[in-house]
Amino acid sequence: MLPEAGELPEILLDLAVPHESVNELVALRRRFDREPQWRWLLDRALSGLLHRPDEPGAAIGPGTPPVDDPLGRCFPVFVYLAALPHALAHHRRHGVDPEVSRRTLADLGRQIALHRGQHGRTGLSTPRWPSLHFRGELYQLGRLQFQRTVLTEKLAPLVTAAGAAPGPDAPALDLHIPDFLGPLSPDAVERSLELARAFFPRHYPQEDHQVAMCASWLLDPQLRAYLPADSNIVAFQRRFRPAPLDPEPDDEGPIRFVFGEVVPLSELPRRTTMERAIGDHLRSGGHWHFGRGWFPLRDGAGSLPV
Repeated sequence: MLPEAGELPEILLDLAVPHESVNELVALRRRFDREPQWRWLLDRALSGLLHRPDEPGAAIGPGTPPVDDPLGRCFPVFVYLAALPHALAHHRRHGVDPEVSRRTLADLGRQIALHRGQHGRTGLSTPRWPSLHFRGELYQLGRLQFQRTVLTEKLAPLVTAAGAAPGPDAPALDLHIPDFLGPLSPDAVERSLELARAFFPRHYPQEDHQVAMCASWLLDPQLRAYLPADSNIVAFQRRFRPAPLDPEPDDEGPIRFVFGEVVPLSELPRRTTMERAIGDHLRSGGHWHFGRGWFPLRDGAGSLPV
């Protein structure tokens, strides 16, 4: 059920939506009452988002309609607003603390703020990403986000060969690293892992998550050539048992994460150690790659050689 326009401001503020976007979204909300084609599209998108709601990975996340229209640009936001009662009901059924719900679902507002910072207007750069939050598949627990899923195809053979999971479709937690919560310090990461080890057996006892995994350019071992041995990123890498790097480069990922947008190499600033690492490596002709790794949740983090 899509909230009425008069109800929307408080809901948007609870979801950490930037103040600059609130009035625009309230005005656009009224078009759903005047233009039935948008209501029809909303109902279809909501049905896809809630497809097989208790099955991780089953959602058909909302896309952005291919029309040059402010409502089309903001359409996924309204799909998530319509899904909000379903998300909260799922959390209540599983006994999730309201504070965890609030922090998790507020990622919608942060994604809107990210888009606004990059493009100067309301929207979502990755419209399907919040579907994980609004289906109860992903939770914010301290510094990290944890996604309920199963072992990926590339990691499953390594994990099962090590005897850390019963099979290739075993439940696993996929770690995601938001860039808005301060340093990725070892203490902050360990606290998040402790929260996750308690959270998921309590709220999803039917899923035996024995393994944590991560796929990110932050796991590219080339970073060690540029960062101090005691840096937070190197310490994070040491937690994982690695899989082979993707052969295809992923240069845009680190540029967007570190600098906020893709700009010519000659214009990348060199203000921090990480900025210098990303830019200097690319300017020297190198490339960054998507790294993957895992570690057993129950036995703590495996340690990798530097």
